Amino acid sequence: MNELSVNELYLDYGTGAAANAILKGVSMHLKKGEVVALLGPSGSGKTTLLRAVAGLESPKAGSIHIGERGVFDGASDFEMPAEQRNLGLVFQSYALWPHKTVFDNVAYGLKLRKMASGEIATRVNEVLGQLGLGLLGERFPHQLSGGQQQRVAIARALVYNPPVILLDEPLSNLDAKLREEARAFLRELIVRLGLSALMVTHDQAEAMAISDRILLLNNGKIEQQGSPQSMYETPDTLFTAEFMGSNNRLPGQVIRRDGGKVVLSVDGVTMQGTARGANTGADVATVIRVEEVKISATPVENAIELPLLTCMYLGDRWECLFHRSGHNEISLRAYSKYKLEAGMYWLQMPADKLWVF
Repeated sequence: MNELSVNELYLDYGTGAAANAILKGVSMHLKKGEVVALLGPSGSGKTTLLRAVAGLESPKAGSIHIGERGVFDGASDFEMPAEQRNLGLVFQSYALWPHKTVFDNVAYGLKLRKMASGEIATRVNEVLGQLGLGLLGERFPHQLSGGQQQRVAIARALVYNPPVILLDEPLSNLDAKLREEARAFLRELIVRLGLSALMVTHDQAEAMAISDRILLLNNGKIEQQGSPQSMYETPDTLFTAEFMGSNNRLPGQVIRRDGGKVVLSVDGVTMQGTARGANTGADVATVIRVEEVKISATPVENAIELPLLTCMYLGDRWECLFHRSGHNEISLRAYSKYKLEAGMYWLQMPADKLWVF
């Protein structure tokens, strides 16, 4: 059974001819114990979809079910208020009460439900313990680190055992180092507690690390969905391929096709590639992930020769930029374990990793 179901959801901002369509028939589901990431660029509709599920935005058409409960039905003009949907929501800004202690921030929703004080204390202390906040209950938000404030926001969302927790860019307020640590903590927490979660993010690495399934939105529609591995390794469209990784775009012309195999000319060199998507024309986009390009000092198959422009140290590897200017200008990036000396190099692109869209 699905914990959350969204069917053919449409949502506009404005009215009449000035209406701006944000969601254009989005359908998705969330199973018990599953984490689904809503991924996409700014303006793709991911946050609007999350807010519609929460009851903070009013769709134009479609339906939303939480378990067996219908919370929105455009056909019958029914919309359940946000406070009755029993969903846990973690805001991007955390939205903690600055004048309340950690304990009182977490307990606030239970007090609104007029729960007995003894049960409130039991629930709050239990969830604070689960999130490693057991000794911080009497502190105020300004006395906490950014990571601790994030955990308090999560504790507040979890304290009344909601069927689904909604996470709106939960790591975006943290610095880069803390984001990595928080990402691991959040995934561990989700697995340990068996949470069902819908998470908005614009960071593809974050989506792949935390979620079981990714919904990639593009201009109000789902471009592609699947496991993080399938989305990264077998993208169906050029948009998915470019959004899900760090890529090289190459100028190329198709010479011939044989099923999924493509023979093409890249920089005047005949190369083998793999067709992805449904494009069967001559005008194609040729893409390869940066990590799939192999660097060789001697001629190799399925490769083009370019001069090294510069290398940038990334800690665990060097990112090398190869560039030739002039009439046939072309640039390629590749990774190396070592800093390369200036000169010409052959950049090999395996046929199964050189994607043609």
